[in-house]
Amino acid sequence: MNQARKLSVIIPIKEEQDNLRPLHERLTAALEPLTKPGASPSLGDYEIVLVDDGSRDQSMNVLREIAAADRRVKVVRLRRNYGQTPALKAGIDHASGEVIVSLDADLQNDPEDIPMLLAKLDEGYDVVSGWRKDRKDAAIRRNLVSRIANNMISKISGVHLNDYGCTLKAYRREVLEGFRLYGEMHRFVPIYAKWQGARIAELPVTHHARKAGKSKYGLSRIFKVLLDLLVVK
Repeated sequence: MNQARKLSVIIPIKEEQDNLRPLHERLTAALEPLTKPGASPSLGDYEIVLVDDGSRDQSMNVLREIAAADRRVKVVRLRRNYGQTPALKAGIDHASGEVIVSLDADLQNDPEDIPMLLAKLDEGYDVVSGWRKDRKDAAIRRNLVSRIANNMISKISGVHLNDYGCTLKAYRREVLEGFRLYGEMHRFVPIYAKWQGARIAELPVTHHARKAGKSKYGLSRIFKVLLDLLVVK
């Protein structure tokens, strides 16, 4: 890829006030070295697009402070809580990079894995999906249910990934164009891309236990995902 490429990191946020400053610090530490001469993988520049999805805590105030101190930060504020997929779509609409990386705001995804995903893109892939091989979540309520859902998605779609639910993914921007995202369909982007002839890779990524804030995921989301999968099919 072009050495002068720009990266846009898109992060949906819902009531993560205590995680935002550490997240920004870790993102900067991971991405800034990639803009230096001789870095591999290499970036011409990067931006961080933070999308507030109707938070009711102090997240928006923290986001304003971060943006005021860092020219590379963009803040998008949604009028109410629309959900992760619309928040990601809003971030994509406001992003200017040739490469897009999506990331959760809860610090369970590790920003230090982003260079590894970019290096895999440089091998000629169009989408690189994270695989939380060693998940730090509830064994049955989250891990077992997710494994069942991932197996069903792979069988129905014909696109085999171990972890569709991992938000940490890297895309060439062009594979995100040409279709609409709604419901829980952000996790199905690799399926759309594969159907269009894109090359897909999956890499194990680090997964941390949540230290602050509360999870926004529940069992009801699994049923929404499966219903959306039927619509996609």
